[in-house]
Amino acid sequence: MKPLKKNKAFEFKPFSLRQRRLLYWWREGSPHRNCEIVIADGSIRSGKTIACICSFLLFSQETFPAGEAFIIAGKTIGALKKNVIRPMLQILEAWGWAYVYNRSENYIEIGNSTYYCYGANNEASQDALQGLTAAGAYADEAALFPESFIEQMIGRCSVDGAKVFLNCNPEGPKHYVKTELLDRAKEKQIYHLHFTMDDNLTLSQKRKDFYRRMYSGVFYKRFILGLWVASDGLVYQQFADNPEQFIVDDAWLEAHPIIYGTIGVDFGGNTSAHSFKFTGFTRGYREVVTIAEYYKHERITPEQLNRDFIDFCRRMQTKYLCYEAYCDSAEQTLIAGLEAATMAAGVKVEIKNAIKGPINDRIAFYNSLMAQGRYKVHSSCKHLIEAFQQAVYDEKQVTKDVRLDDGQMDIDSLDSQEYSTESVQDDILYMGMEV
Repeated sequence: MKPLKKNKAFEFKPFSLRQRRLLYWWREGSPHRNCEIVIADGSIRSGKTIACICSFLLFSQETFPAGEAFIIAGKTIGALKKNVIRPMLQILEAWGWAYVYNRSENYIEIGNSTYYCYGANNEASQDALQGLTAAGAYADEAALFPESFIEQMIGRCSVDGAKVFLNCNPEGPKHYVKTELLDRAKEKQIYHLHFTMDDNLTLSQKRKDFYRRMYSGVFYKRFILGLWVASDGLVYQQFADNPEQFIVDDAWLEAHPIIYGTIGVDFGGNTSAHSFKFTGFTRGYREVVTIAEYYKHERITPEQLNRDFIDFCRRMQTKYLCYEAYCDSAEQTLIAGLEAATMAAGVKVEIKNAIKGPINDRIAFYNSLMAQGRYKVHSSCKHLIEAFQQAVYDEKQVTKDVRLDDGQMDIDSLDSQEYSTESVQDDILYMGMEV
């Protein structure tokens, strides 16, 4: 096997009382030693992940020195590698524990034990666990897993003395983790530890204030207060309550130079509209501003759509640097038409598929920007302004966070807007705010 590049050792800082409880809950002398599952939930940046990883490693190696199989799971393999595997390997370096990490096969060998890595992003994910006999499991962002995966994961941990470690931020109050595990913790022998940012001793007050400014509404209650609360009513409450805080004019644009911009495209169908958005970014992603929109809620030919898109691109490129358009990937024929038409017209813009990640991630992103005062929309974008003001959660799906799409709401404007920023979403959030 090709030798791996050595990881930087983790730099440990003092653990808080709650982190220490999470570290040692399974050891002899702990009043919670007989529990079979621990759930560490609460706010972001609360220190629960590092403490949970350390606890899981110590438990697995001390309890089963002869070696067993263990499960490590994340929402996706990519997220797992970034959020868990990377710090885990740094922790192992700091402790001086020898390990072998097989990146292609997604497993880690520590001592005589093997830790198998899994993504849990859909109902079929549970199939990969079948047939495995495990002595323990660690699940990161467990509230994002399908219920079937969590049940299968727990069921696979059938070795005597096995324990399951779940780490998550809260979702809605009807979520499976809340109703079937937390609410029945005593009955199911589950140890529950609730974390806040104050449980992370490495966070300065300035940094805590930064994270508190990043969210509003239901996302503040979940990510900052760590509460399992429902998402009901208006999706963009802050925008709906004070739209004048976000709407700007030409004078604002002149005072805030746009470094570059991107286009988002949502294609219409029988009951929806064709929608383009041009979104600009100021230096360092300090502000994100929707500068122009195209909206046509009528049946048009692909040729007319191509002409309108070319005109939209040309108008944007006369004033701004614009070289990318992110389009609804469900319409590959229309995308191919845009590519051919722009090339024939000599319009230099790269046509790409929109990422189309989870809608709630996109909602949280815009709510975060609004809470920080970093999102603006030009007064000419009437359809988008109205869409932000009127978007609501679907009250018929109380167990999920679903934005109502009943054919009356202007979801097309929201989708095209989100497509225009999704590729740089993380950069915008974490690079654009001075702290």
